[in-house]
Amino acid sequence: MVGGSIQSAGFVQGPSCRSKEPPVPIKPKPRSLLFCLLILLAGGVGSAFRSADPPAYLDPSEPTDRRVADLLARMTLEEKVGQINMPCVYMDEYGMDIAAKTEGVKKFVRGQLVPVGPGGGFFTLANEILREGTRQQAEFFNQLQKLAAEGTRLKIPLMQIEEGTHGFMAPGATIFPEGLALGATWSLGLINDVYAAAAREARSVGVHQLFTLVVEPNRDPRHGRNQQTFSEDPYLCSQIAVAIVEGAQGKDISQPDKVIAGLCHFPGQTQGLNGINRGTMDLSERTLREVFLPPWIAGVKRAGALGVMATHPSINGYPNHGSEYHLTRILRDELGFRGNVLSEGSNTGTLLYERVAASEKEAGPIVLKAGVDVNITFESGYMKDMIDNVKEGIVPMGLLDRAVERVLRLKFQLGLFENPYVDPDRAVRIVHNEQHRELSLRAAREAIVLLKNDHDLLPLSREIESIAVIGPNADDPENLLGDYIPKKLLYRSATVLECIRGAVSAKTKILYAKGCDILDDDPSGIEQAREAAKQARVAIVVVGEDQRTDGESRDSVDLELTGRQEELIKAVTQTGTPTAVILISGRPLATRWAADSVPAIIEAWMGGEQGSRAIADVLFGDYNPSGKLPITFPRHVGQMPFYYNYKPAKLMRMKIAYVTMPLTPLFEFGRGLSYTRFEYSNLAISPGEIGPSGSVRVSLDLKNIGQRDGAEVVQLYIDDVISSVVTPVIQLKGFEKVWLKAGEIKKVDFLLTPEHLSLLDIHMQPKVEPGRFEVMVGSSCEDIRLRGSFEVR
Repeated sequence: MVGGSIQSAGFVQGPSCRSKEPPVPIKPKPRSLLFCLLILLAGGVGSAFRSADPPAYLDPSEPTDRRVADLLARMTLEEKVGQINMPCVYMDEYGMDIAAKTEGVKKFVRGQLVPVGPGGGFFTLANEILREGTRQQAEFFNQLQKLAAEGTRLKIPLMQIEEGTHGFMAPGATIFPEGLALGATWSLGLINDVYAAAAREARSVGVHQLFTLVVEPNRDPRHGRNQQTFSEDPYLCSQIAVAIVEGAQGKDISQPDKVIAGLCHFPGQTQGLNGINRGTMDLSERTLREVFLPPWIAGVKRAGALGVMATHPSINGYPNHGSEYHLTRILRDELGFRGNVLSEGSNTGTLLYERVAASEKEAGPIVLKAGVDVNITFESGYMKDMIDNVKEGIVPMGLLDRAVERVLRLKFQLGLFENPYVDPDRAVRIVHNEQHRELSLRAAREAIVLLKNDHDLLPLSREIESIAVIGPNADDPENLLGDYIPKKLLYRSATVLECIRGAVSAKTKILYAKGCDILDDDPSGIEQAREAAKQARVAIVVVGEDQRTDGESRDSVDLELTGRQEELIKAVTQTGTPTAVILISGRPLATRWAADSVPAIIEAWMGGEQGSRAIADVLFGDYNPSGKLPITFPRHVGQMPFYYNYKPAKLMRMKIAYVTMPLTPLFEFGRGLSYTRFEYSNLAISPGEIGPSGSVRVSLDLKNIGQRDGAEVVQLYIDDVISSVVTPVIQLKGFEKVWLKAGEIKKVDFLLTPEHLSLLDIHMQPKVEPGRFEVMVGSSCEDIRLRGSFEVR
């Protein structure tokens, strides 16, 4: 270190020893005390005159392991602690407004904001203070990287992290459909494309990790943050997890269009007590391994995700951020995770509010030992108290080095030491380009689920005489965007009303009435809506949720429509005008009256920036709906928890479970209608008998027997009829989205391997047991078209 400092301070080599010129005599000069001291500190005269070779960590030809070790050996304690802190820029410690925060982040880069550093990077910087758009974001990230490279001792580049639940969350970026909407597409290729586009946009401006990729199964839709999930089913979530990682992260994170895929929230948080955010969870080892771990096995062990966020809640009586069992023994030792674990919004703080630690100083060592590598908030347990704990011997230096090494390794793998900067012009060409906007429209279209269509009310004719467009979500440009959207929207999305106007003929009369608000109890607009419906040939009622009623920390005590929305639907429908209800929501809603009384119902989810156009395309037949429910719609919140893959005891009570209603769902998992019809035939299961290590091929013919082109999601379920432990009566084990022209027929093939057929036995070991397996193929978990079986001997 000191030798390097001497070289950079102006020492140069003399003439080459191969020079043909005679040496020039040099008269000795008295050496100062300072010079002699410098020589001693540098390790002698030879060290003082070494050539200025770069250190190993700055040499790209060196192996990554050596570069990491070399850099780690040069770091001070404060520098190490700086690397494990990447705080969210919305926090007040940076400043109270954009100007103050802008200066605050620069201070954090230099190590001048808090007594650690230089800092390792930032979480959600672009969305918080870079609101002018893509060019500003790319240029400012370059400025920060230059500050790190030229204004800090070791020149360690910064890691930039952003949210990515349905696209890169920054002003100007493309907003794709969110969570359950993407799950409803049942299209792994499409989901791969969406997250590849999100990664391309993020990396182009200088962001290196995208988080809030919520792969855990949705076990309680009352929990508002479950809007970010994709499905209730472990198998479907697992396939989506792989698609996300392969799309966003790929095989080489040094590429200029890839980022680290940050999967959330390990091992799960969707089953919290009372259906609330951060609600404690009691998970049996069986539930943990059968329900929650499969997506992590797929995303981490199979696809190689390099980012994981620890979950907020306490699990089985202890805060997860302090759980070495979850974050090290399972995640790293069992699943082979090799990336960095980020904290949730409260890191050490979870141990404090759960009252298992009395102070930050006490909590920090517990969380670090558990396996949290990066803190994303300003918490002293990972800052000043961490430094003190190391100095006092409470935290071994090796334990801190473990976390720092994981951060540095990713920075090397990202190529940031060689290529920390981005091209702002390239970023402007990539972010929110035409291809990404079209991809967002495609995703929004494929997400739409036609739940009901009595008497073929839909699609509508463009030449229809008049339409009443009604409801609080009919003319709102933001309510379809979903949770975690940019703090400043640089473009305006069209509304459902505007897209309907743009779809119909010039002679069609449009009557609009808001009717009521999403949340408040004012009924004064309902009469106007009733009158509009009376004057129209058909009524479209657009209801559901908005940012006040769904999303993180927007938990629901029930699953009913809020405010006066159900009253609005009744008023319109009871005019006798044929009515279609469009649901804009991030959770399944218990719309019992509408399900019984309204001819047509569409679930459009949080469809992103192109959601309104997608709705109009479906309403008027420009797009034939192909979405399928990735989650069960219950009749009543009292049925919760409710999922399709139930155990046999529930089957016994299906018809008589409750005094006032059956236990059956309002709309079942996998449901989704089309404007055409599909015929299933010629089921073949081969071989009919296998051993425990064998595989079974299942094939069938699918034919479009309607008049329109369309797509069907063929779903394959199995039932392990007699098993040594209790297993669900139906489990999804395969699916394929098949596009068929009218009259076309295709063969669909599935392969059931031991991985699909195994259960966890009484000792929690995977095992394929002998016995009969029933095979069910159909259009939903209830609409089974073909059945067969095979035996395991």
